[in-house]
Amino acid sequence: MAVDVRDRTRVDELVEHVIRQFGSVNVLINNAGVGHFTSVEQTTDEDWDRVIDTNLTGVFYCTRAAIPALRKGGGGWIINIASLAGRNYFANASAYCASKAGLVAFTEALMLEVRNDNIRVSVVMPGSVATGFGGPSGKQEDESWKLTADDIAEVVMDLLRHPARSLPSKVEIRPARTKA
Repeated sequence: MAVDVRDRTRVDELVEHVIRQFGSVNVLINNAGVGHFTSVEQTTDEDWDRVIDTNLTGVFYCTRAAIPALRKGGGGWIINIASLAGRNYFANASAYCASKAGLVAFTEALMLEVRNDNIRVSVVMPGSVATGFGGPSGKQEDESWKLTADDIAEVVMDLLRHPARSLPSKVEIRPARTKA
């Protein structure tokens, strides 16, 4: 079911659909994201809103909708995919960096709120990932040195397999080598 995470009503409908279809929610992975790479002066209100609403507000909507089902089911996981750009800022990416920094802060505060409900919350902060996202220049480049989506998926699977007595709350992952 495709849903625009910026649409609170559709997000609520999605969670209701999942509960009807599968009986509960055990895992929520927030991975929707967009970027806008230009100077603050050239960033339009629409560009800012699209990035913040997708990368941060959408996570809030999805998380808020899923928490009651996670609690009712006895717990589970919320894993938010952020970026190292939420800590390592760069020029011409103010909206993107702000959204990812906000997502890291949101995740850490949420973890403190729900951990005693057996809901484990983690943030994964990848560095450069070969997704065709384009990066700050917007130019397509050789991405062979970058992490792959499968690398990030493996981190998520490792978190889901982690023993219940522990909570890896933040995972930073980078390519093993830098661009040649």
